Amino acid sequence: MDGNTCTCQSEKFKQLEKIIETHKNRPGALIPVMHEAQDLFGHLPFHVQAAIAEGLNVPLADVYGVATFYSKFTLQAKGTYQINVCLGTACYVKGAQAVLDKIADTLHIKVGETTSDGVFSLDATRCIGACGLAPVMTINDKVFGELDADKVEKILHEYLELVWGDDKNADTEEA
Repeated sequence: MDGNTCTCQSEKFKQLEKIIETHKNRPGALIPVMHEAQDLFGHLPFHVQAAIAEGLNVPLADVYGVATFYSKFTLQAKGTYQINVCLGTACYVKGAQAVLDKIADTLHIKVGETTSDGVFSLDATRCIGACGLAPVMTINDKVFGELDADKVEKILHEYLELVWGDDKNADTEEA
């Protein structure tokens, strides 16, 4: 099994080398390379940051600084379904905290965590620009608005059913 993992990582690093080569001598190459690397690896662990720094001939501290400054970059592996709850002013005053709490309770994770099976991640974010639909959450790139606890539960159960089938839904319901 380790051989397959190494082969998979080796292939990803070959792809990363191509990404770096494509952008290498362009001004402002760091952020586009980091975005593509994160798309490839799912996050930006230390060894990926080091490869980017070496490939672009920039200090590792610069790569780390960009990775930790911009909220779109993550150093931790995220779930297949990344849930972001908007905590901007409009969403917050219309109940975003209750939405966030419902998700955390249903999935048994806290903000910034990923479920143990790697399927769901939960994060809070600043305004996503959908204030007219407040409160809002996204799952990957899909926006869900005008949320309340019942709507959140329904949406989550649809995703849970996709992933685990009907049996898991029964496990997550708090009767």
